[in-house]
Amino acid sequence: MPTLPVQPAEFHVFDTSLRDGAQQEGLHLSVPDKLKIAGYLDELGVTFIEGGWPGANPADTEFFQLAKDLGLKRSKLVAFGATRKAGAKASEDALTKALVDADTEYICIVAKSHEDHVRRALRTTLEENLEMITDTVTFLRSQGKRVFVDCEHFFDGYRAYPEYAIKVVQTAHDAGAEVVVLCDTNGGMLPSWIGDIVRAAAETGANLGVHVHNDTACAVANTVAAVEAGVMHVQGTFNGYGERTGNADLSAVIPNLQLKFGWEILPADQLADLTRVAHAIALVAHQPLLGRQPYVGQSSFAHKAGLHASAIKVDENLYQHIDPALVGNDMRMLISDMAGRANIQIKGEQLGFDLDDRELAAKITEVVKEREAEGYSYESADASFEMLLRDQLGVLDLPIEVHSWRVFTEERDGINISEATVKLTAKGARQMVVGEGNGPVNALDDALRAALIPAYPQVADFELTDYRVRILDEGYGTDATVRTLIDTSYGGETWTTVGVGTNVIEASWEALLDALSYGIMTHLEA
Repeated sequence: MPTLPVQPAEFHVFDTSLRDGAQQEGLHLSVPDKLKIAGYLDELGVTFIEGGWPGANPADTEFFQLAKDLGLKRSKLVAFGATRKAGAKASEDALTKALVDADTEYICIVAKSHEDHVRRALRTTLEENLEMITDTVTFLRSQGKRVFVDCEHFFDGYRAYPEYAIKVVQTAHDAGAEVVVLCDTNGGMLPSWIGDIVRAAAETGANLGVHVHNDTACAVANTVAAVEAGVMHVQGTFNGYGERTGNADLSAVIPNLQLKFGWEILPADQLADLTRVAHAIALVAHQPLLGRQPYVGQSSFAHKAGLHASAIKVDENLYQHIDPALVGNDMRMLISDMAGRANIQIKGEQLGFDLDDRELAAKITEVVKEREAEGYSYESADASFEMLLRDQLGVLDLPIEVHSWRVFTEERDGINISEATVKLTAKGARQMVVGEGNGPVNALDDALRAALIPAYPQVADFELTDYRVRILDEGYGTDATVRTLIDTSYGGETWTTVGVGTNVIEASWEALLDALSYGIMTHLEA
């Protein structure tokens, strides 16, 4: 067994989702969004939350004014800024004073640590850059602030001009910075390089942190390598948000340190909130969380191959590196044409059905494979699989009997309008309803809901959250078989149903009818 690093007496998790993460292309956080995310981060218990750059833009200034009322219980808020301008005085610099006015105990300032950036970006001398660091840190400390210094482009700077990069770290430390953060701003480092350079910087005696970007897809690995080399402060963003390819993903860094090194980064009950918080932040940020995201993704502990399922039926840990519950996630058994009998048995048990009968499980497995061959995808449509399973077990009690449906689209005064008619019976009452929509599927949805609401009023609150269509046999043009998937939400839960056919409207109707039927069976008649 390798020797694991010992946890430092003081260790920081520093979240910069609200500042560096917000620089991601297509990610726009309003002030209320940032306040909400800060609340989630505090619930989880990260050490520091970097809120933005007060004075640099009105939104960040407003955030710090309103954040005073958040009542953070576990996390400390940090204002971000930069060293004062060349040739000026920190005490007279407007942006430096705005940092003080943000009224946070902690401030993080960025400083240049690469000679080329000092000369070509700042357009000043190497000596003046060091004086800018000293002056700014000293002034902020004189105002009662605790200061972190981000050494921008440190790793690239060290590889090109090691003496100056180290001198920047030493200068920040000597001026009173509590942590000097080594930044891989361009994200080009590899883990072995990171470790060697961190160890060189540690000779200054400074408390070191690390801030890395993901341009080599090594941000999490580079962060762990820096920790192994001695840093006591890690910066990153939740879900890996950030410019270009993003920052180190704290939803992977935190459990790596806690579950692999055995460190107590968060209390166990807070670590179990990791998946919930990652998904909650993704919803606020309007950035769908990747299913394959480690630890917190929907597919992180999903198993598809029959060989995996057979082993998991003996011991869940045989194909899982941790217990998913430790991070608030769940094991999922995917049902597909690759599934074996064990997949079906485990999935049935998860849904509350006893499938120990080998012949019955084998029969259901064959039905699933036949349906998948026709184009159905049950790995992404758990609700449709449960309905198929109930049907095979003879316990599918559909709450709706559909007699007929039709839909047409016409142009009226230059506007395309779709109209659907649905005839059905629900709770013994026969209904015939006409619905309109901005497309045929929308019209069918409108008519179906209207026909069901007299019997099941809560159906009005079922929300269709996603609708996807995929052509299955390319090259057949408009005659191709299509698969439709519909996500429906109610009461904080979401389920997915699938429909297949050469007629996209027919496939959509199948998925739509199953979606509402499943919702009624499991949420209104349970």
